[in-house]
Amino acid sequence: MFEISVKTHFSAAHRLPGYAGNCANIHGHNWNIEVYVRGSQLNNSGMLIDFRELRRQVADQISTLDHTDLNTLPAFKDTPPTSEHIAHYLYQALAAHIDNERYHVHRVTVWETQNAASSYIAGDEPSPNRR
Repeated sequence: MFEISVKTHFSAAHRLPGYAGNCANIHGHNWNIEVYVRGSQLNNSGMLIDFRELRRQVADQISTLDHTDLNTLPAFKDTPPTSEHIAHYLYQALAAHIDNERYHVHRVTVWETQNAASSYIAGDEPSPNRR
């Protein structure tokens, strides 16, 4: 099994309604993101997926979050934008665009601070693009 990853970041504000503490107030983070893709078959160039293509796909999804108030986005209308939910959102969005017969998004990790992260790891749920 091969695994590759890319890292990126975005800045956004959020608040956690119903949270008993300061995070109930609007505040911002410089979120760091790690995306891991796994597969067992390399292409003719000896790559699982070109880093350039993976970075482009991740950047496309991050651009919808960057410099926004996450609470105002449709994806978080009924779901608080915790790091856990952001990781799940990005996993689903990326899997829909990346997953195929050779490789799939395995894990998305969202770092809220340099010392606190949440991950969503692929389980048994079917990907829209995997057969």
